[in-house]
Amino acid sequence: MKTRAREGGFTLVEIAIVLVIIGLLLGGILKGQELITSARVRNLADQGAAVQAAYYGFVDRYRAIPGDMSAANACAAIGTAVLTGCNTNPGGDANGRIDSGDFGEAAAVWAHLSAAGFLQGTYLGTANDVGDYTNPAAPTRAPTNPWNGSLLLARTNGYLVPGGTGPLRLHLIIGREIPVNVMRELDVKIDDSAPGSGVLRAPAATGTAFDSVGDDDGTCVTTTTPPTWNITPASVDCNGYYLF
Repeated sequence: MKTRAREGGFTLVEIAIVLVIIGLLLGGILKGQELITSARVRNLADQGAAVQAAYYGFVDRYRAIPGDMSAANACAAIGTAVLTGCNTNPGGDANGRIDSGDFGEAAAVWAHLSAAGFLQGTYLGTANDVGDYTNPAAPTRAPTNPWNGSLLLARTNGYLVPGGTGPLRLHLIIGREIPVNVMRELDVKIDDSAPGSGVLRAPAATGTAFDSVGDDDGTCVTTTTPPTWNITPASVDCNGYYLF
């Protein structure tokens, strides 16, 4: 009598085991991406808090505004030995604010804060660097976010106010190249999740500060009332204004 050869193939148990393994792998990948996003959100939040603390620490110690402090006073107070470029005028006009659109004062902010020991790093605040300050690959001129977008500290009205324009306010521009989902998570973590209110704002639709450095790609926020972070296009070129 002929015996039937056993037919090849997977049993239901084997298929179930494979599906479980695939599910575990996919879950691990998604969880890993979630952890990376959370770490970057924390990094941005910590950067904003560190700059704010550094700014007020400088004001408390020197009774002057970093970046706005005159070159002569900065060199005398902080010291020529630690203030990089002391002979090439890293300072401002001492009018009590970091002026809107003034790349010279915006660059001098980081030179003053780092030389005074309030921020890590060494930054150049010279007038010769103003032309290159918009280059995000210029870490000697400004701190950068995790996506290599340049940070700026200034007093402007380049932040989003739905239906209008806000008053001049001191803020930190946290830099471009940030994915929109990270911006939304950051807003949820430190503020009210809305790009048009609270202390974390999107750039204004028009009239952003510091030209392209303070802008985004124009798709990060919805046109609804009130506006929300626009997750659908999944932009990777968003920006934020952290108001002090």
